[in-house]
Amino acid sequence: MTSYASAGVSIEAGDRAVELMKQWVARATRPEVVGGIGGFAGLFDASALKSYTRPLLATSADGVGTKVAIAQAMDRHDTIGFDLVGMLVDDLVVCGAEPLFLTDYIATGKVVPERIADIVKGIAEACAETGTALLGGETAEHPGLLAPDEYDIAGSTTGVVEADRLLGADRVRAGDVVIAMASSGLHSNGYSLVRHVFFDIAGWKLDREVPEFGRTLGEELLTPTRLYTKPCLALADAVEVHAMSHITGGGLAANLERVLPESVSVRLDRSSWTPAPVFGLVGQLGGVAQADLDQALNMGVGMVAIVAPDAADAAVSLLAEHGVDAWIAGEVGAADEHGPGGSVTLI
Repeated sequence: MTSYASAGVSIEAGDRAVELMKQWVARATRPEVVGGIGGFAGLFDASALKSYTRPLLATSADGVGTKVAIAQAMDRHDTIGFDLVGMLVDDLVVCGAEPLFLTDYIATGKVVPERIADIVKGIAEACAETGTALLGGETAEHPGLLAPDEYDIAGSTTGVVEADRLLGADRVRAGDVVIAMASSGLHSNGYSLVRHVFFDIAGWKLDREVPEFGRTLGEELLTPTRLYTKPCLALADAVEVHAMSHITGGGLAANLERVLPESVSVRLDRSSWTPAPVFGLVGQLGGVAQADLDQALNMGVGMVAIVAPDAADAAVSLLAEHGVDAWIAGEVGAADEHGPGGSVTLI
């Protein structure tokens, strides 16, 4: 007799995964959350927004790309959730929005309850660190579409910002200063290039000890994305921030250009920081040109803030107090002073 289980889908395994993850989800909450997980929809008490004069809701959806292949190969699944949360909530922070809640989606070839719980553990821990409620999610079993040990994760998040505190290009002026914030490593972008270089071209294995890293290749590649949420919100509260840029796919210049008006241009000084060894090794082992590295990877900068000139030193100090290495990386000039309007030049 044919059944759902014989087709490869286990309802019991899904139920077991939910039970295992409940302890972690309980840590990722906010006072506005109504009820718990298990319902058809997560509930959030929006009356909390009554204190805003004109609340703007911000939303973002993303995944972590092929970095999941590293987690699967190493059979370690409790850090990949940090990457998902970082990719989501720090896209909200760049406009000054405080993240409120997040939902996740996990698709897998076979539900292994302990593995799903580990993934959700990472998501929940990162949500707790950023003050974001994990409001709900979905785990889908797709036998035949994904191999039993394969999975992919994605999510969506919502935040809020007061309209008159919205950060963006309209606030940026010539004379502003660019503050760079160090990344923890590759974060979650460019892994198709990185995997091709290390595995296909160099023939390295994940358990290879790499002196430049002081650990194995796998441990380096699985380093979680740095979470900038609370430091950046504190920065926007304390000093005159005009814009922020989350450095993800496309690299430093392209992402910074997204928050520049056509009336200005930016010059960044490469000598103001030294990228971690992993970036240089990708270029060296793969023969990857600097322009391609710049486009695919964050090159050591995970977040950028554009601040008023008299706020630069205070911004660097405040970020340091929040555990984020930061430095003055460049300046904003008039259009054509450092390049065409709306452009970023690295020297």
